[in-house]
Amino acid sequence: MFRRNVCTLLLVAAGTGGLFAQAPPLPPVGGGNNPPPVNIPAPDPVAPGRKDDLPPRPGELLPPRPGEMNRPGGSTFPTRSAADLELVERVIEARRTYARSLKELHAHYVETNDRARAKQVEEELIAFHRLPMHAYRLDLDVPSAKLQPLYNQPDANKLYQQALTYKGRGVGSDFGDNMRRAEILLQQMLTNYPQSNRISDAAYHLGDIYESKAFKQYERAAAYYERCFQWDSKTPHDARIRAARIYERDLKDYGKAIELYRMVREYETDSAQIQEANRRLSEMNARR
Repeated sequence: MFRRNVCTLLLVAAGTGGLFAQAPPLPPVGGGNNPPPVNIPAPDPVAPGRKDDLPPRPGELLPPRPGEMNRPGGSTFPTRSAADLELVERVIEARRTYARSLKELHAHYVETNDRARAKQVEEELIAFHRLPMHAYRLDLDVPSAKLQPLYNQPDANKLYQQALTYKGRGVGSDFGDNMRRAEILLQQMLTNYPQSNRISDAAYHLGDIYESKAFKQYERAAAYYERCFQWDSKTPHDARIRAARIYERDLKDYGKAIELYRMVREYETDSAQIQEANRRLSEMNARR
């Protein structure tokens, strides 16, 4: 039964682009009860090679153009060579195409009652989703810092709650599968409902997922922790201190860690977090 549930979710994700498609800045609001319109900034000029005249498939948004995303903390992502840009975009599209093809093949075998081959496709799709899939470029992965949690959208809430029923559950391979299932649902929520009042919470849980032993993608984790408090400066989550720890411990970016520890002292009210920030600042300043 568990194996069937895993494959069902992964097949759905393959059809929506959930694992691969990230939310561009302020796409049209989806779901909810006809929330009031918002002023959406005019798009930047289309980057070379992008076919933005072609609309995305239903439920599948194209990755944002390079430069649209803001670096955690307010500045833009560090300027990078464009040498790998097209290659990374091709990898993202190849992932989508492969997953969609498997889904369509599975549907064909189900329709023709070829159970043996349908099972084979299920196994291949599950194995595909278990592969480590890195972001490579955060400017093609992390949603904009300018998103705002404006609306209570029931469909977004359902995705969020469903993700939490999987996150952190199980042991061994079950734990890894459940963390990936939670990731798929949370990314789908950000893609389809980028103005939900749950986006800050979703970002925090994505940070926790990417930091976990199932992923160990620390740069990505720090970026999502930062989106958590950028989208909601009064978040109850300990996103600032967790981002600071990653920058200090895993990324060795001590300047960024110091910046975030100072933010903990300024914005947080939890005494334990403030004491930790003061201690880490004292120790890092002593080594400089």
